[in-house]
Amino acid sequence: MVSNEVLFAIFTASFILALVPGPDNLFLLAQAALEGPIAGISLTMGLLTGIMCHTAAVIFGVTVIITSSAIAFTALKIFGVCYLLYLAWGAFRTKGAEISNAEGKPRGNFRLYRRGIIMNISNPKIAVFFLAFFPQFIDPSLGHIARQTIELAAAFIAAFLIVFIAIAYLAGTLGEFLRKSEKAQTYLNRAAGIIFIGFALKLAFTENN
Repeated sequence: MVSNEVLFAIFTASFILALVPGPDNLFLLAQAALEGPIAGISLTMGLLTGIMCHTAAVIFGVTVIITSSAIAFTALKIFGVCYLLYLAWGAFRTKGAEISNAEGKPRGNFRLYRRGIIMNISNPKIAVFFLAFFPQFIDPSLGHIARQTIELAAAFIAAFLIVFIAIAYLAGTLGEFLRKSEKAQTYLNRAAGIIFIGFALKLAFTENN
């Protein structure tokens, strides 16, 4: 079982990352501002369903890699460190994002739910991120690697659920704030960059016990 300290660290980092302007939360922000909070929640449920699909695939992949061999784990660790540093570099380079009006076309709640699923499942970067993110917090000596991965994913999803629902209900206020404050967007991206660097360093010193 993953310790409460690790789960809290995952939750906190995921909470900050969920705030960083990106395709998912910007589309959610625009759609909720256009059609209201219920539409935003429908889209949120779709996005999180898509994340769960990626999680199911990653559970198997992480389990196989960690239990297969030291070489496989080392290769995964090197890949993870490089990818997290790449994300940090991108976060520091990113400037304020433009928030669109979601094409101004109303969509039904079920269509938004389906759109959220498709947006996530069709984005392989999420699975890649999980593969780089989760192994550093898994302790093979505790056994039940799949269970540990599920617990980490649950903390990740809980943070995104809270942030995305808040966005859905505060879409108008948040949208206006982010549209006018590139500085706020820049600070969020820099915070994400620091988090990515921190996780990359932690992963670099992670051992497959």
